[in-house]
Amino acid sequence: MLDTFRSSSKLLKTFKEHTSCVTSIDYSTFHHQLICSASSDKTVRVWDVKKNEQIEFNEHSSNVNCVKFSPYHRHDVICSSLHDNTIHFWDFKKKQQLEVFEGHNSAVYGIEFSSFNFGRYLCSGSSDKTIRLWDVETSKTLYIFKKHRNIVCCVTFSPLQSNQNNYDYDKSNSIGVIGGNGYTICSGSWDNTIRIWDIETAKQITKSNRHKGIVKSVKYGSNKLANTILSGSDDKNVRLWDIRSDRQSYVFNGHTNFVNAVEYSPFIAKPSKYFNEHLVCSASNDNTIRFWDIRSNKKEFYLIQGKNKDNGICSLKFLLIQRGEDIIKMSLCYGSRKGFIHIRG
Repeated sequence: MLDTFRSSSKLLKTFKEHTSCVTSIDYSTFHHQLICSASSDKTVRVWDVKKNEQIEFNEHSSNVNCVKFSPYHRHDVICSSLHDNTIHFWDFKKKQQLEVFEGHNSAVYGIEFSSFNFGRYLCSGSSDKTIRLWDVETSKTLYIFKKHRNIVCCVTFSPLQSNQNNYDYDKSNSIGVIGGNGYTICSGSWDNTIRIWDIETAKQITKSNRHKGIVKSVKYGSNKLANTILSGSDDKNVRLWDIRSDRQSYVFNGHTNFVNAVEYSPFIAKPSKYFNEHLVCSASNDNTIRFWDIRSNKKEFYLIQGKNKDNGICSLKFLLIQRGEDIIKMSLCYGSRKGFIHIRG
C-alpha cells in the first residue's frame, strides 16, 4: 500500500555518473537487481541496484532518447534509440554491439517491445513523424504508420492478453500473421494527439486531441485497467482515457510544468471492503513526482519533491529490489534533468 511506502520509504541511493538529462530508465525482469539508463550525455549505463554500483556503460555518437532491456534476447541485451536516426542492440556483458536498425529519417525517440511473442516485435517513434514496426528476428521493418503531423515522442504496445500464449508464434514475416490478433500500438506526438493503431490491419483505429501540448508519455493499463490509457503532456496535465468509449475519464491537474513521464503505480490507497483505490503517478519538470487516485479528479494523493539540484524529473520506473534472502520491496527509481538517478524505497 502507498501509505506504507509513504511512511517508511527513504532515499536509498543516488547514481551521479550521467552528466545530462536521464531520458529513460528500464528494469530487467531477468536480472532483478539490474536497471539501465539513457541520457542526453550520449551514454547508456547499466547499474546493479543491489550492489549500488555501475557495472557497464556504452558511449554513442549522439543523444540517447530511450533504452529497454530486450525480452526477445532474454539475457544481457539492451536496445537504445538515438538522435542519429538509429536503433542499437548492445550485449553489455560481452561489450559487443549486435546490430543497428536503420530506416528512420530523423531522430528516434520512444521504443517498446511487444508484449506477445517474447518481445519479437519492436515499435519506434521518430522525428520523421512515423512509427515503425520491426521484426527483431529478421531485423526488417514490417510496416510504417504515417498519420502523425509532427514528432512522435512515445510509443507503447497493448498488454499481453490472458487468452493468448506467449510461446507460440508464426515464423512468417507477413504483417497479417505476426501473432498479434487484437493487439494495438499507442503513440503520442508533438501534434498534441494520441493515436491507436491496429497491428494486424496496420490502420489507425482512433485519435484523441484533448491535450493542448506535446504528448510526452503514454501507457496502457493492465488487468482491470486494460482498457485505459494514461498520458502526460507539456500542457501540465495527466489524463486517463477509456479506449472502449474513446472518452477521457479523468484529468489530473496540479503540475506546474511539463509532464515528462507517467506510470500506473503498483501501489493502492487504503483498500475498502468493496474495492481498491488504484493510483497512477507522473513526473514533471516542476521537480515533483505526484500520485493520483484514478477514481477522483482531486488534488494529488501524494507528492515526492525532487532534490534542489535535480532541476526537474524526466523519467521514472518502479523496481522490485531484494533486501535479503526472503524480503523483496517495491522501490521507485527516477532520473533528473541534471543527470542524477535516485532510488527510493
